[in-house]
Amino acid sequence: MKFSSASLLLVALAVAACDSKVATTGETATSSATLEAVDKPTAAPTSGTAATAADEANTAPDPKTIPAGSTSNAAAILARPQVPILCYHQIRDWTARDSKGAKDYIVPIAQFKAQIKMLADSGYHTISPDQLYAYMTTGAKLPSKPIMLTFDDTDLDQFTIARPTLDQYGYKAMYFVMTVSLGRPHYMTKAMVKQLSDEGNVIGSHTWDHHNVKKYQGQDWVTQIEKPTKTLEEITGKKINYFAYPFGLWNPQAFPELKQRGFVAAFSLAEKRDQNDPLFTIRRIIASGYWSPRTLHNSIVQSF
Repeated sequence: MKFSSASLLLVALAVAACDSKVATTGETATSSATLEAVDKPTAAPTSGTAATAADEANTAPDPKTIPAGSTSNAAAILARPQVPILCYHQIRDWTARDSKGAKDYIVPIAQFKAQIKMLADSGYHTISPDQLYAYMTTGAKLPSKPIMLTFDDTDLDQFTIARPTLDQYGYKAMYFVMTVSLGRPHYMTKAMVKQLSDEGNVIGSHTWDHHNVKKYQGQDWVTQIEKPTKTLEEITGKKINYFAYPFGLWNPQAFPELKQRGFVAAFSLAEKRDQNDPLFTIRRIIASGYWSPRTLHNSIVQSF
């Protein structure tokens, strides 16, 4: 299948907006002194210390080994406190061409580094989707102040900027890859995706070209889900268990289709979870480019 001009336009639009429900403040970055007064942080951990803590906590069973009764008990899953999950897109400085809305999805480099430092200073520990899944289904123990970091759409700056920033704190993340963009200008290559996976990050599926799941018919499930997921499994050499909805949009009709194709959970950007199948509507919030570290901290506390 060729990479058409229409697909290129769709990719560009996808980068600019993945959901319309994000609340922003327009607040500029606060000083580190102000943030310290709010969060009372400890000193930022060194890479070695954080990595050791992450290694000790980053143990979770293969999701396929968890009993079906645990995964189908919606009431028990919904009763457990939600784990904060952040969603990032582009990590780059704003330009004059960026619209006001697009800036929600574009986090300036210094702002991103300050946000991640705040998480480390505040004692947050990143967890893997397998850990989250085990916790949601069985109540498995998590490290103190767990958080999950996710990145959508395969932008190159996620590898060149986000990856080394997270490494400073021993943090790992989940990268939801849109395969149409692999190897294209300003996007990651297959080798980069494999490197992220080899380094302990988790790769998830994010469709072929960011087509809205709510509009899928017939062959769309093969084009948008089956083929891209197989590509990612070939790249990483690992089973792809997790999916993120483009634009954060879902409908219940998608759940059996995703399960049939081997997914155990899916991530949205919606404000509410499906009451019958919360594993396929796991909530995330977009870390807005407008948010200072303090605002991000407050949003995490208020949203989860």
